[in-house]
Amino acid sequence: MTQAPAASRSSRRRHDREIITLAVPAFGALVAEPLFVMVDSAIVGHLGTPQLAGLGIAAALLMTAVSVFVFLAYATTAAVARRVGAGDLGSAIRQGMDGIWLALLLGIAVVAVMLPAAPWLVEIFGASGTAAPYAVTYLRISSIGIPAMLMVMAATGVLRGLQDTRTPLYVAIGGFAANAALNLGLVYGAGLGIAGSAWGTVMAQCGMAAVYLVVVVRGACRHGASLRPNAGGIRASAQAGVPLLVRTLSLRAVLLIATAVAARLGDTSIAAHQIILALWSFTAFALDAIAIAGQAIIGRYLGADDPAGARAACRRMIEWGIGSGVGLGLLIVLARPILIPLFTSDPAVEATLLPALLVVALTQPVAGVVFVLDGVLMGAGDGPYLAGAMLVTLMVFTPAALLVPPFGGGLTALWWAMALMMTVRMATLGLRVRSGRWVVTGATR
Repeated sequence: MTQAPAASRSSRRRHDREIITLAVPAFGALVAEPLFVMVDSAIVGHLGTPQLAGLGIAAALLMTAVSVFVFLAYATTAAVARRVGAGDLGSAIRQGMDGIWLALLLGIAVVAVMLPAAPWLVEIFGASGTAAPYAVTYLRISSIGIPAMLMVMAATGVLRGLQDTRTPLYVAIGGFAANAALNLGLVYGAGLGIAGSAWGTVMAQCGMAAVYLVVVVRGACRHGASLRPNAGGIRASAQAGVPLLVRTLSLRAVLLIATAVAARLGDTSIAAHQIILALWSFTAFALDAIAIAGQAIIGRYLGADDPAGARAACRRMIEWGIGSGVGLGLLIVLARPILIPLFTSDPAVEATLLPALLVVALTQPVAGVVFVLDGVLMGAGDGPYLAGAMLVTLMVFTPAALLVPPFGGGLTALWWAMALMMTVRMATLGLRVRSGRWVVTGATR
């Protein structure tokens, strides 16, 4: 009678240690990424308003171009983790190298488009005549670093699959420090202005990619994995990434539609919406860290032919997701008197912001479950289902959001539509997890 509960407690403690060991460093690395843009903004902001406006436009274009390829990290994590679970580290690293080669090829293709198209992209983004030259300068120089950025994504996925989230944290911290130092030196010391900021960021990104390559190459040499590009492996990595690309584009569409609707509600609403998005993004980093742990842990269990372990880890991570969501929701509610004045002193914006922010707080437990289930299914390599589920979510969310202005709804109604979106995601992902069809064991899916 007492042995089963004791065994259950032991299992929970083991899963807790795994989750904490992987999620905490992953959270640190995730938070370090937006700090690059914050540092650039702080340094360039002192050059003048046109330069800062140009940076804002160029940074938005760059982040959009890079974020759609986040599957390089997610798909690589799942594939590598499966082979780790199967005990074949050589194949795991070989799979990771295929992802890195794919990242390099995609990066070169993006640069080939971005360099000549920079003026056109800046123009359609609505840049003013004074900001446009700075935006084009920053965009063209920074685009040179896109191959390095994508290689960092893929290499991060390799290390996560190898159950190592500490190295990405250290690299992110080093990259952040190098970026800050180089930007200061080149912008002010060398007098290069906004071009110096762009070159500093490119140099920091290339340095990060070089560190990752050294780590992966050492692992490949240690386990006898080939470093040469393999056409079949690269093609397989690309095919595995297509469903996750569809998922990511659908999610980006949700966020763009929400922002467009908020803009139609007026300047006060769009200002409040941007503040809520910033806070929502921060909570997403915390929950995404658990999802990243889920990708690595689930992939390893399935690769080790341990479906029971995968299901037990899934259950425990759902509990973590709910608990983290409750904690983040309470944090938003309790900290709102401090948080809101940090972003705005406009009484109208504050009045519009508060009720919508409470909706975000209430839906954090739902978001916690969604992020965890997303990570579990990614770790299982269930990309096609994730793509289909996100498309269904987009089809439900779009009319709900677009009907907000005609029916006289405000920002709070829009964020209730966002809550609906998260609920639909939880339902579709939950159905898949309950069905057990994601539990496919073996070194490959």
